[in-house]
Amino acid sequence: MGSIDTTGYSFTAGPETVSFDSFLFDMDGTIIDSTAAVEKHWEGIGNDIGVSPEIILQTSHGRRTIDMLKILAPEKATWEYVQSREALLPILYGSDAVEIPGARSLLDSLIALSVPWTIVTSGSLPLVSGWLKVLDLPVPEHLVTAESVQNGKPDPACYRLGREKLGESAGEGKEVLVFEDAPAGIEAGKAAGCRVVGLVTSHSVEEVLSAGPDWVVKDLTQVRIVRREEDGRVVLEIGGLLVRN
Repeated sequence: MGSIDTTGYSFTAGPETVSFDSFLFDMDGTIIDSTAAVEKHWEGIGNDIGVSPEIILQTSHGRRTIDMLKILAPEKATWEYVQSREALLPILYGSDAVEIPGARSLLDSLIALSVPWTIVTSGSLPLVSGWLKVLDLPVPEHLVTAESVQNGKPDPACYRLGREKLGESAGEGKEVLVFEDAPAGIEAGKAAGCRVVGLVTSHSVEEVLSAGPDWVVKDLTQVRIVRREEDGRVVLEIGGLLVRN
């Protein structure tokens, strides 16, 4: 996603020790970076609908393709069109996607301890499944994708559904942690009653902060699972926290 200007800030605070019952992850910008592929995706759609890709990309990150099309080209805002387009990204541009630093290690640690987690994304099912396969990343038991809800982020429906899919571990009285990079997703996670770690991978520090995350980190390299308690709660350390210089 390129280098984000962090002038005036540093990622040097912490670590803080916290505990949660379950975890929800955004996909693009949190687990993977597929910016180059997404740009090509929107270039193709832009040419198809007669809208400059540059204009689309100003507001598209973290939002569902179908929601963008409802605004830009309502006649194309169908799941058939969206899925056919997004299914091609991992096939045509698989080499353009990379892992967000620390993501695989964090997921592996959760899986090793049988901790409940899932992915809540604005991407369609063909897109998410394709990227996980291409990058050989863990596939959660449940997925919340663009098709799963009527309204996309910042509407909290997706993260509420993510909590439902995790069952008892994310039910009433349980503490759920969301990992997100997009302001719309951070707002959705907070509105769904979760605490949120905001990543500075796709948006400016100011944009991430404006969405109100509980913690801000550069990526996932400084998030470490310490242990799982007998009651099932997971103790983790969040280091490399954002501070103003």
